[in-house]
Amino acid sequence: MIAAAAVTTSSSSSSSSSGGSATTQLSRYENQKRRDWNTFGQYLRNHRPPLSLSRCGGAHVLEFLRYLDQFGKTKVHTQLCPFFGHANPPAPCACPLRQAWGSLDALIGRLRAAFEENGGSPETNPFGARAVRLYLREVRDSQAKARGISYEKKKRKRPPPMPLPPPHSVISSSPN
Repeated sequence: MIAAAAVTTSSSSSSSSSGGSATTQLSRYENQKRRDWNTFGQYLRNHRPPLSLSRCGGAHVLEFLRYLDQFGKTKVHTQLCPFFGHANPPAPCACPLRQAWGSLDALIGRLRAAFEENGGSPETNPFGARAVRLYLREVRDSQAKARGISYEKKKRKRPPPMPLPPPHSVISSSPN
């Protein structure tokens, strides 16, 4: 989550494509997506030199994700740490706090959708760049190793077919 990097936005830059009327209640997802989009926009404006969205690429998205690490709350053990590979370490250590992989993955999903909702084309979406996907995979794998947990793709279990009712089951009701 990027709440620690919250930004103040003007009402003109935070209108959404779903209408912007004051009575419309946005979902939690839509509100988070708008906050994330505004935060990324603020990051681009504060970038030195300032960046326009049209000049933003996958490398800038990676820079943004690394910037967000300073607000992370997930302890990621280094390979030199005695607790490397332990899911529940018995004592505190000096390893850095980072953004959790799941938070980054969800953030990229919201920003990817927001980019297209704000007029960007899917072909030029910097949040869908190959470098971003590879970075997320690297973060996931390194955090899994640091905690001693493997992230294996879950196979979907198909529900067993429903048994057919017996062909001659008739329920009779007798009036009393």
